[in-house]
Amino acid sequence: MDKNSTKTTQENEISLKEEDSNYPLSNTLLTSINSNFGDNAKIVYKKEYRSKIMVKPENLVETALFLRNNHGFDHVESASGTDYPADNEIELNYHLGSYSNIDYYPYIVILSTRVNRDDPKSNSLINIFPSVEYHERETYEMLGVYFLGHPRNERFILPEDWADIPPLRKDFRIKGR
Repeated sequence: MDKNSTKTTQENEISLKEEDSNYPLSNTLLTSINSNFGDNAKIVYKKEYRSKIMVKPENLVETALFLRNNHGFDHVESASGTDYPADNEIELNYHLGSYSNIDYYPYIVILSTRVNRDDPKSNSLINIFPSVEYHERETYEMLGVYFLGHPRNERFILPEDWADIPPLRKDFRIKGR
């Protein structure tokens, strides 16, 4: 990571303060994450009904299981990826929601990780959240991230004979332009 990227990351990471009562639901959830994962989960931001947690790729599945089993986040509402060529990384974002825990019904947790752009692989969350199937397939196809354990890392939008780099990579160029 370059200096600017590292500085931005450090500025975005927040510390949890016990006296911060503006977002009690956020504080309860994030304190639980912090106490169970420590430095393996960084709180990027917290708002009243939305928080972002950054984990290392090797902690993605464990964190997702914790959120499902201990807090009732039972589905992925959406998932996305962003290419950061300057950092040589691709960021994966899973937007988790809950139908089963009424307290967290309006709340979205963004569970994020970053993978190496040169060999983009991540563990799939399909065995924890079946709703992630098409989101991971689209991320595989559009950004080239291979999801370990996903039964269908295959094309479903692009033509089968697609031979170029994934089209959502920043260095993708339409031929002839």
